[in-house]
Amino acid sequence: MTIMEPRKHGSAADGLVGGRLSRFEGQMKVTGAATYALEYPVENLAHAVLVQSTIASGRVLLVDKAEALAAPGVLLVLTPEDDLGLMTKSDWFGNRPDNQPYAPLPREISYNGETIAAVIAESREQAVEAIKLLRITYDETPGVADLHDPKAGDGKVMDNLSVSWGDAEAALAASAVTIEAEYQTPREYHVAMEPHGLTAKWDGDQLTIWEPSQWTHAMALNYAEWFGLPPDNVRLISTFVGGGFGSKGAALAYGAVAASAARKLGRPVKLAVTRPQNFTSYGGRAATRQTIKLGATKDGVLQAIVHRGASETSVTTDYPEQTGAATPILYKVENYSSQSRVVPVNTVTPGALRGPGKNPSAFGIECAMDELASKLGMDPLELRLKNYADRDYQTGKPWSTRMLREALAQGAEAFGWSKRSHAPRSMREGRQLIGWGIGCGTFPVIQAPSAAMIRILASGRVEVVSGAIDMGQGTYTILAQTASEALGVPIDQIDVLLGDSRMPGSAIAGGSMLAGSITGAVHKTATAARDELIGLALNAPNSPFRDTGANTLSVAGGRISVTRGEGPSMSLPELMAAIGQAELEVTRNTLPDDAQGAADQNAAWTSMKRVEGPTMGEFSMHSWCAHFAEVRVDEDFGTVRVSRMVSAFDCGRLYNPKMVESQWRGGIIMGIGQALFEEGMVDGRNGRTVNNNVGDYLVPTNADIPDLQVISVGVPDLKASALGGKGVGEVGIVGVAPAIANAVFHATGKRVRDLPLTLDKLL
Repeated sequence: MTIMEPRKHGSAADGLVGGRLSRFEGQMKVTGAATYALEYPVENLAHAVLVQSTIASGRVLLVDKAEALAAPGVLLVLTPEDDLGLMTKSDWFGNRPDNQPYAPLPREISYNGETIAAVIAESREQAVEAIKLLRITYDETPGVADLHDPKAGDGKVMDNLSVSWGDAEAALAASAVTIEAEYQTPREYHVAMEPHGLTAKWDGDQLTIWEPSQWTHAMALNYAEWFGLPPDNVRLISTFVGGGFGSKGAALAYGAVAASAARKLGRPVKLAVTRPQNFTSYGGRAATRQTIKLGATKDGVLQAIVHRGASETSVTTDYPEQTGAATPILYKVENYSSQSRVVPVNTVTPGALRGPGKNPSAFGIECAMDELASKLGMDPLELRLKNYADRDYQTGKPWSTRMLREALAQGAEAFGWSKRSHAPRSMREGRQLIGWGIGCGTFPVIQAPSAAMIRILASGRVEVVSGAIDMGQGTYTILAQTASEALGVPIDQIDVLLGDSRMPGSAIAGGSMLAGSITGAVHKTATAARDELIGLALNAPNSPFRDTGANTLSVAGGRISVTRGEGPSMSLPELMAAIGQAELEVTRNTLPDDAQGAADQNAAWTSMKRVEGPTMGEFSMHSWCAHFAEVRVDEDFGTVRVSRMVSAFDCGRLYNPKMVESQWRGGIIMGIGQALFEEGMVDGRNGRTVNNNVGDYLVPTNADIPDLQVISVGVPDLKASALGGKGVGEVGIVGVAPAIANAVFHATGKRVRDLPLTLDKLL
């Protein structure tokens, strides 16, 4: 366990929930003292390197490994011939097939870049050299490169994602004004600064994994199920995570390979996934296409939305990127029809990338609304306000809170939207065309159970303990603030311990569900610890408070006192010494009272069984945002730069505004990347990702990012979480790309409907 020792920052109020405390672990990170998963010192390490297929479809006939095995330092070569004795693990919802073997090195190839072998040697360099000596024979079959491959077809309808109410087709046909357009987004990748990888170490039948993780308990269970171990036999440690964005929530094939190699060799094995392999060892955002038809009255009141969307998936698994996720809830409409398809292609199974579903969905509907505004000759802001949704028309439920109108109003005022000239190409400075655009976004509130432990030590220090993780979003910091407020203990007396599957269970750090879940657990636990401390002070035989006649005590500033102000007042160390208490340990969780058994808790921490979506209760609960973008387009060269952005958010109560604003800006930056740079390029001949490196897969740099002004308009939403916050991590990216695309249209008069907005599409 790593104890995070806080540093004092700002005023005492900053240490409470809602304060702008600087992050606990910041100094450790900038000085290099923070230990990431692949940096843990483990003795007698062997090193594994993956070998990936060079065809998109077919079968491995033979891996001739004789020369590689004879190479200096080589210890082991694993191929599809090796039966690793693994069994299939559970899915996200805890469902597990019976007696189904799992082969992390498959013989059947489903995409170019699939892992088919591994070389393990004394050093990484020796393993890399030995790979060159492998002779691999394939039986290649025709594949489908991507969504645009003529062989891809239309795919199949996902009935569970098809939504309708009213009579959208009839209302569309009867509408005075209509628009229809197709919008496309390419494959996108996580490209986290910290690549994937792990170190695996066996001690008998006990397995320890050091691996960057967004969900320590679930990933530990993944390994236990693969190897047929009791869950308690696996420990996964992930104290710091260098970015995940959705890619580090489950154990993956390379982890099974490394742990298997470690068991076979009887020594620890480290496997670091190379940067190119990070493009195919797990799935990014799938490519999408969607056709949107809008019908409206002449004064801009929406009458119908007809949406048809498709996303690519792998040939082995139906994984939809839900292009209709945001479309039905952003605007008031009485007639709606949406259908989603998945199109199998030879690619790695797609995964969750920041703002999954809502992101491409918002790109489509927000660009379509801009096109409708243009056709009507109406201000895009006026059109959005005119069609403001007073409730969730998909479910008929009221919003828990929805301050999107306020976000639009305050964002527009801060941006200066009233000065916008309506006509395209009407704003310029010299040879630079200036455009202003709007994009709205949303992300659902997802509620999940979590647990926490509070230890009050004899020294007076307080430990907050949880298996939750911090990948930069500020978990260490906000949990210290939560405990400080609930316990009445100064922030500099609190240590936070995270990132270990042996600690109390936690929700995944994904879907913007962690902060609301784990702060609720810590607040509940800290309140219980405070009550127990007061009970000991009132009842312990040697307590100075025993004979005061008080029926309760107050705890503030790390001191415990009689509430009425008359009587003893003691620091926590003084009290603990007086009553002879070495420490006080309290654990609580946020599960219902009837779900406190070991099986219930294990299922809660390791699957989505207890997760509740945004409309499972009486209300529809979501975070909201409105982005205002200014772009400058060079009239001669077609280059696009975002020169200014103002974004207003409704995310409920902010546990730490400094942390939240950082997350919002991070999401906006990723949205700028999506709009202008990011595009997974696929070779149509063999399905290979061509730009599988951070030199060719372009992401924004500091020079590409202007000043980003972020505004909070939210109010506490106690239906969404125990402390009133809503999700902040995912929503920031949603709506950014359409705001920029709409601004580019305003600047140039040219509508680009497929991302990214590269100069060749504007010239």
